[in-house]
Amino acid sequence: MSQPGLREVEHEITVSAPAAAVYRLIAEVENWPRIFPPTIYVDHLESTGNAERIRIWATANGEAKNWTSRRVLDPDRLRIEFRQEVSAPPVAAMGGTWIIEPLDEATSRIRLLHDYRAVDDDPDGLRWIDEAVDRNSRSELAALKTNVELAHAAEEVTFSFEDSVRVAGSAKDLYDFVNEAHLWQERLPHVASVRLDEDVPGLQTLEMETRAKDGSTHLTKSYRVCFEGRKIAYKQVTLPALMTLHTGYWTFTQDADGTTASSQHTVVLNTENITRILGPDAGVAEAREYVRTALSTNSRATLGYAKTYAEAR
Repeated sequence: MSQPGLREVEHEITVSAPAAAVYRLIAEVENWPRIFPPTIYVDHLESTGNAERIRIWATANGEAKNWTSRRVLDPDRLRIEFRQEVSAPPVAAMGGTWIIEPLDEATSRIRLLHDYRAVDDDPDGLRWIDEAVDRNSRSELAALKTNVELAHAAEEVTFSFEDSVRVAGSAKDLYDFVNEAHLWQERLPHVASVRLDEDVPGLQTLEMETRAKDGSTHLTKSYRVCFEGRKIAYKQVTLPALMTLHTGYWTFTQDADGTTASSQHTVVLNTENITRILGPDAGVAEAREYVRTALSTNSRATLGYAKTYAEAR
């Protein structure tokens, strides 16, 4: 019998940022949907000392997958080891290490090491993993370089906000309303058409056409991660001209008097398109206001219809 065919690969990139800053961005997983294009959402499961378990939802070769990883953080040596706990086929095992090396005070090298095996050492499976690891590693490192180097400018163009509504109804009914997005065309006036795929329970691909106030429609595509009855997190992958990132989540928190339903958004503005879309005198402040109003209008409408639905039950 042959030994399992272990593949080991390395990717690297040099960035114009201090090693400690690079390490921090990778160590703090809440940054990942913002930094890594394939990442949809990351959830902390547990942590003890420098060891932690995280669950990651991400796309690979156009398909949404999720897995649980164990990480060991080494802030002194600027290393992070990771190992998938339960891998998704065709991956049988996957792990590796981030190594951040200071080149000088303002420059560092990021090395990303991977080792993996395919289920049953299947050659087609291994080829699929080779392609996914190579594509995701390159896109992760390129995005990491871009985002680390732009970090000092990102404060002004990255922002988050939340809309909430109190409901005399159950969290379950509110969750169901948002979860059952395939019914939104009938339930929400601003949705012109909708397509919802859920091949894996709790992991959805949502494509919909939404109507603007002027009657025009635009197509959006999002991946959604659903936590039964309490939360739906998403990442929009087709972005309007004014955004380079849009993530968010719906939360439903029940207490003795009813439920608070909330819609949170995190946005990174695309500054290159501001004057083209909003006119020659517009700047970041106008773009923030425009984007926030557009997103809030739809969120508040959805929350309002969800409230009516839940209170009627």
